[in-house]
Amino acid sequence: MPKLGVNIDHVATLREARRGINPEPALAAALCEAAGADSIVVHLREDRRHIKEKDVRLLRRTVRTRLNLEMSISEEIVKIACRIKPDQATLVPEKRQELTTEGGLDVINNFARVKKTIGRLARAGIEVSLFIDPDIRQIDAAEKTGARIIELHTGRFADAKTNRGKNRCFKEIRRAAAYAHKKSLLVNAGHGLDYKNALKVARIKNINELNIGYSIICRAVIAGIKQSVSQMKELIR
Repeated sequence: MPKLGVNIDHVATLREARRGINPEPALAAALCEAAGADSIVVHLREDRRHIKEKDVRLLRRTVRTRLNLEMSISEEIVKIACRIKPDQATLVPEKRQELTTEGGLDVINNFARVKKTIGRLARAGIEVSLFIDPDIRQIDAAEKTGARIIELHTGRFADAKTNRGKNRCFKEIRRAAAYAHKKSLLVNAGHGLDYKNALKVARIKNINELNIGYSIICRAVIAGIKQSVSQMKELIR
């Protein structure tokens, strides 16, 4: 059975809507761990649109499972990671205009920078994963960088509008997972997974962990709202 990494970025998104202090990502992380999460995932973006450096520092002190920091390979972010030392760093592509990560890291065309970044993070005692498309060429390049973990981008599978498209994308993920496993790479997967499609990916042989965030936070807003309203009603009564 795959492990579950929970991305709590959008807890911070809600906080930043009012630029306040609530909800607190570290508290959300503790509740996720209490519910069985195997790791906590946050993305410290260059534009700081949700998670801040102070969040990562606090999470480093409070997370009891594993802290997985998604990050670009920019010099500023690499320095922060080496200073805070999460258990794992997942290198992802990043564009300022995107709503969310739009695809996998192009390891082939950024090979030298990626390999150098992996070396720096490894010397700081941080395990490194590369978030890549389910592409055999990218897997080969990832192996050559020295990374021992990859995360397969499942976004195209999640976003496919037809059964034929979903099946084609699913087969790509399954084939990539098997290929990477033969190369002794630890294989994770994530992006766009929800309560309807996660099970299919979870059943793929050799998948170590699914990293899921947005759909869990969306479900939490709805699933927990009844209790929250009842508590407020009781309080003012």
